[in-house]
Amino acid sequence: MSAISPPGKIIAVHLNYRSRAAQRGRTPAQPSYFFKPASSVADSGGELERPAGTELLAFEGEIALIIGRPTRRVSPEDGWAAVSGVTAANDFGLYDLRAADKGSNVRSKGGDGFTPLGPAVLAADGLDPAALRVRTWLNGELVQEGTTDDLLFPFGRLIADLSQLMTLEPGDVILTGTPAGSSVTQPGDTVEVEVDAPTAPGAPSTGRLVTRITEGDIPFGDFGTKPSVDDLQRAEAWATPPEPGFVLTHELRAKLACVSTATLSSQLRKRGLDNVSIDGLTSTRPGAKVIGTARTLRYLPNREDLFASHGGGYNAQKRAFDAVGPGEVLVIEARGERGSGTVGDVLALRAQVNGAAGIVTDGGVRDLAVVAALDIPTYHNGPHPAVLGRKHVPWDTDIAIACGGAAILPGDVIVGDADGLLVIPPALVEEVVTDAIEQEREEEFIAEQVSQGNPVDGLFPMNTAWKERYRAWLTQR
Repeated sequence: MSAISPPGKIIAVHLNYRSRAAQRGRTPAQPSYFFKPASSVADSGGELERPAGTELLAFEGEIALIIGRPTRRVSPEDGWAAVSGVTAANDFGLYDLRAADKGSNVRSKGGDGFTPLGPAVLAADGLDPAALRVRTWLNGELVQEGTTDDLLFPFGRLIADLSQLMTLEPGDVILTGTPAGSSVTQPGDTVEVEVDAPTAPGAPSTGRLVTRITEGDIPFGDFGTKPSVDDLQRAEAWATPPEPGFVLTHELRAKLACVSTATLSSQLRKRGLDNVSIDGLTSTRPGAKVIGTARTLRYLPNREDLFASHGGGYNAQKRAFDAVGPGEVLVIEARGERGSGTVGDVLALRAQVNGAAGIVTDGGVRDLAVVAALDIPTYHNGPHPAVLGRKHVPWDTDIAIACGGAAILPGDVIVGDADGLLVIPPALVEEVVTDAIEQEREEEFIAEQVSQGNPVDGLFPMNTAWKERYRAWLTQR
């Protein structure tokens, strides 16, 4: 199928790929949308003018859904059945006009030619909506690639959500979000977008949707807000890849595993960090070492109206336990409140299945006996049979929080053993653990000398003479 009829309405989703949400630094709890006019539709092979006096015309390769029948109040499970076909789309946007739009995207996303579609439409029958792929090329270089298993909100959910309020008509188009990699085009650039089903029989494809960028020569008039940009708009439009961040490598994990939190604590104190312990918690597996990077979850004190809006459905708590990954530690801010559970057996099991290294909460735990029988260590503030909503509203994830008297940022390194839990800033991990290993070697030597009857004076800490003997001891090992 190749013909694309002019849509009655075009509805676009703001953020819908995990990779894009990570790039933006925010993950929405629910989908949100904006409209694009039908006059913004363009065919493959056309030219798109970057208006005179602007600099930030950005591309966004997307999968477009085409509605095939009148659809009103369908369930997420039935939403995909309303789709007759999918095609490639490029959701162009002009960041220079975002401030003028004040969030509406009317001018920044609604210009003539700002929604190329095509060139072919893939019939929805026989397609698996969870196995589609979108790719974008800029001047022949692959710059975006995303698959629908990375979606925050599956297609059926989008259709169900929208159809709660409005009837989706045949020919309507839903733009389903863009993966990471969107950036800015320049006059002379060529942008291509393709949607395909690589694992389906025959690997059907829409073909490449081609748009060439030209330079406009007609300036904006004085009868409306003119284009303007600032550093924030430039940063968001260009989406410059961040510098490589800290990685808790296998080597670092092994080093952290061989030293105690007591030694790490003393090394942190030497660097002026006294307030890095998460205090007052008990581990379900005190003999197990916990090492991982922090993912965070914050609860607010319960307020009935806030729980009504944030406590049900796929709330922040469920999202956090679904998102925590291998080698990560989910740290929960519960304000030290012990009067309800903050995690129970099902969610703890979910974290374990995901490969998480541990769970830390300064609140209570439900089903403690079952949680304690799991392999995943859980640090907690005591058992309690009540459900979360008695004391807490699940509010937000992956933000700075407080837990057990310590400040924890996403990505901080959490280390725990029978002595307790520490938070180590990522920038300090390498030097702290290296010095901690050396400290424990010295303490091993000192303990050996004390066991042989030597007095601690001059030995603990070592004076010059003992340091010489220590170096000799090292060479013999």
